[in-house]
Amino acid sequence: MPIIHSLLDTDFYKFTMGQVVHRLYPDVDVAYGFKNRTATVKLADFISEKELRFELDWAKTLRFTASELEYLRSIKRTDGKAMFDEDYLRFLSDVSLPNYDLRVVDGRFELEFRSPWQTAIYWETLALSIINELYYRAMTGNMSIDERADFITEGTIRLNRKIIELLESPHVKFIEFGTRRRFSGSWQNNVVIELAKHLPENLSGTSNVLIAMKHGLKPIGTMAHEMFMVCSALASADDEELRKSHNKVLVEWEANYAHDLLVALTDTFGTDFFFSDMTRKQAKMWSGLRQDSGNPIEFGEKAIAFYQRHGINPLTKILVFSDGLNVERIIEIANHFHGRINVLFGWGTNLTNDLGFMSLSLVVKATMTNGNGTVKLSDNLAKAMGAPEDIEQYRRVFGYDVDYSEKCVY
Repeated sequence: MPIIHSLLDTDFYKFTMGQVVHRLYPDVDVAYGFKNRTATVKLADFISEKELRFELDWAKTLRFTASELEYLRSIKRTDGKAMFDEDYLRFLSDVSLPNYDLRVVDGRFELEFRSPWQTAIYWETLALSIINELYYRAMTGNMSIDERADFITEGTIRLNRKIIELLESPHVKFIEFGTRRRFSGSWQNNVVIELAKHLPENLSGTSNVLIAMKHGLKPIGTMAHEMFMVCSALASADDEELRKSHNKVLVEWEANYAHDLLVALTDTFGTDFFFSDMTRKQAKMWSGLRQDSGNPIEFGEKAIAFYQRHGINPLTKILVFSDGLNVERIIEIANHFHGRINVLFGWGTNLTNDLGFMSLSLVVKATMTNGNGTVKLSDNLAKAMGAPEDIEQYRRVFGYDVDYSEKCVY
């Protein structure tokens, strides 16, 4: 059976960003590139080019159904108004995934998507889900029925251990974030069912829109690095405009989502720059911040100090941690900041892909905007990306001097 059955089988932030892109950047051309950061695994040694093409081609045939669009229409902001306007929903009713370029070089897939941003944006999560599931199908393809049962049993045992630990930590709140690197779609669905059943007070929702719709959960997401990366590349011809592009994204996001979704991703060009660039007015208006690289404890302490400098009570704000989490790390961070600032966790790969196999660190990132290369600096050098000459410009403009580097496990 094809892996993707619905265009809703993706992260909610694809739609929150997609609406802004449709409104403000409909004519911007973008290229997205796939990268396997687990360099020891040559994916084309496990996945045939033919089967990958089949899955990608199948996804291109999908369209949003009337019931799926009605579900998106039903999502409300806190002021009671619709999250997505009718113009955007009409656009989605006609949207289809654009073409892709795929080739195999030395056992590795080179996969790229080029089109206007407002259509290319929907490929990321779908492509990652496809490649991940094909890899694990290959890993289990020659197993006997008993062997397959053993790894499902192992995954269930590991999930139950997590549930038991969190039952003892009712103050820990988390979102299921595991779509992009899940073991399979059916396993992710099973995980969410178990979490909703046993941890209803801990589970705040899911990033997966299809699963949220099926199980009556809250779909959660705001923005990804691509908002900053694409918009900065549009301004990269001038250093001053490049520096201003970061706050311009915040201003545009506020204008589109003034009542909701005001959790800012901090690390695209280094969190230290973010704290110097976000104004006191914005710090008051935005609900909180998301950490996706670097040391989470150090980040949280910087965030608390940032709010205190602006005369803001940290207990009125929220920090969302989403970088390579496991249950032990989640509980450690929650206990460290308990009573000092509100914390929430975006828990991904270790939640939906923990059955005894090695997980892969796969990403699809925007690489080009209207012919200009994009850059992501991060708070972990292992996550940085971009051409050397572009990275040098961005380091200089954003005052980036991070030397922290940690292997990307997820």
